[in-house]
Amino acid sequence: MTSAELLAQFGPRESMEYDVVVVGGGPAGLATAIRLKQRAAADGKDISVVVLEKGSEPGAHILSGAVMDPRALSELIPDWKAQGAPLGQAVTGDDILFLSETGSTRTPDWLVPRNFHNDGCYVVSLSNVVKWLATQAEALGVEIFPGFTAAEVLYDEQGRVKGVATGNLGIGKDGAPHDGFQLGMELLGKYTVFAEGARGHLGKQLIAKYQLDAGKDPQTYAIGIKELWEVPADKAKPGLVVHTAGWPMTDDTFGGGFLYHLEDNKVTLGFVIGLDYQNPYMSPFEEMQRWKTHPAIAAHIEGGKRIGYGARAINNGTPQALPKTVFPGGALVGCDAGYLNAARIKGSHAAIKSGMLCADAMADALFAGRAQDELAAYPTAFEASWLNEELQQTRNFKLWFKKGKLTGQLMTGIEQWLLPKVGVQSPPWTLHGSKRDNECLLPAAQCQPINYPKPDGKLSFDKLSSVFISNTNHEENQPAHLTLKNEGVPVAVNLAKYAGPEGRYCPAGVYEFIKTDAGEDKLQINAQNCVHCKTCDIKDPTQNIVWVTPEGGGGPNYAGM
Repeated sequence: MTSAELLAQFGPRESMEYDVVVVGGGPAGLATAIRLKQRAAADGKDISVVVLEKGSEPGAHILSGAVMDPRALSELIPDWKAQGAPLGQAVTGDDILFLSETGSTRTPDWLVPRNFHNDGCYVVSLSNVVKWLATQAEALGVEIFPGFTAAEVLYDEQGRVKGVATGNLGIGKDGAPHDGFQLGMELLGKYTVFAEGARGHLGKQLIAKYQLDAGKDPQTYAIGIKELWEVPADKAKPGLVVHTAGWPMTDDTFGGGFLYHLEDNKVTLGFVIGLDYQNPYMSPFEEMQRWKTHPAIAAHIEGGKRIGYGARAINNGTPQALPKTVFPGGALVGCDAGYLNAARIKGSHAAIKSGMLCADAMADALFAGRAQDELAAYPTAFEASWLNEELQQTRNFKLWFKKGKLTGQLMTGIEQWLLPKVGVQSPPWTLHGSKRDNECLLPAAQCQPINYPKPDGKLSFDKLSSVFISNTNHEENQPAHLTLKNEGVPVAVNLAKYAGPEGRYCPAGVYEFIKTDAGEDKLQINAQNCVHCKTCDIKDPTQNIVWVTPEGGGGPNYAGM
């Protein structure tokens, strides 16, 4: 049954009204909510705020490296240390390694570009930071609804956003309601903030509806695949930050690794690959697995135990691709908009700062008695902020690497090492992109298959055992949240022309081509494996796959990631 049919039979939906509805309980959404409540308290007023979080609890779907710059957090909650924020491990050293197949070369400290300096930063579990931010928000009176998906944007007669509707519960695979059916509810706000993370389901719709990306570069992405390890005490180096370039990437593919030592003998490591790669035989998951076998990486984790796994799409963070972030009745914040410093490999401080800037604009509007207008003060404040200044300094980083590895390394050295030494903080030139990631795959006939080594079960592993330790779960009797516009396209186009890249770019084993009883090819979608990384929604060459929200509470349940 369609949504309209369900409403006709079971409606109308119940509704709740707030001053501000926030979609997404990550760093950006929670910072928005906290700042609103702080402003209300300072002005002796009240602002009602609700945060919807599709994960089973705040932090359950949060995945990041992460080395965190505390600058924005210190502005939001100046006494965060006294309040017990889980930023306990300061960075103690930075290693930048260039890998050959068997060797490595460390960049001398004096040659490290400024974007890779992590002085004053912390190695953190961002999911733990988000859980803590949620407690801070609730203490201020923010209502947080975990396990609720925002499935639909609601508009008024003038075309302004007036809130969101949560997803229906108890819909069977056949699309019909069963005994546990519950109609979603409407959460109405004077303003609605979208903080869903990179390639947000509703943010994507809003960008299209209001043409927020008109005149902008196309937004491009990378996929980050991460693991959490517990290592022997003699291998622990708390606070050491390692970044790698080179092997196993080829010259025409941007990619690099990270390895961070947390406290308590924990190591978090992962690999990032630009989703503009050309070879349809490439598997980001397999690239990450073989990267771990390099002697320079294996030395940190040999003898340890892998205890966590996850994957997530990442904005490439070019301000040239940043859409207009406001529209009648709402705004985009954090990675839903694209605020991320890819050159620094950091997004949490940008997410928090963007949420604060948006909250200040909303608070001023609400105190002035305005509602559902366009918050022009938010992008104006961003233009004048340190965040914009920081992003402008690194605006060409990923675009140089799209021209080749050597060019990227050379120009990063010029823009992030040489120019600052002569007093030029922001490059005097601007690059632009023109292709979306899904447009970059070459036909399989033009590419060489890649033979990846089999997992050894000690350093490298398969996809299904990886998904298992991500604690991913979806209610089985529900419609697949990975939908196809045309069911014939995967076989007729993707398999025939690109050798079925779905089975390789997905890091969770969701997609596989199988033979039917009649011997015909068919794409099978194992939606229960999905870790909500959004890679398929981005990289599918025909843009035939559309990621929609599953029932609330489904997906990964990251612990310590």
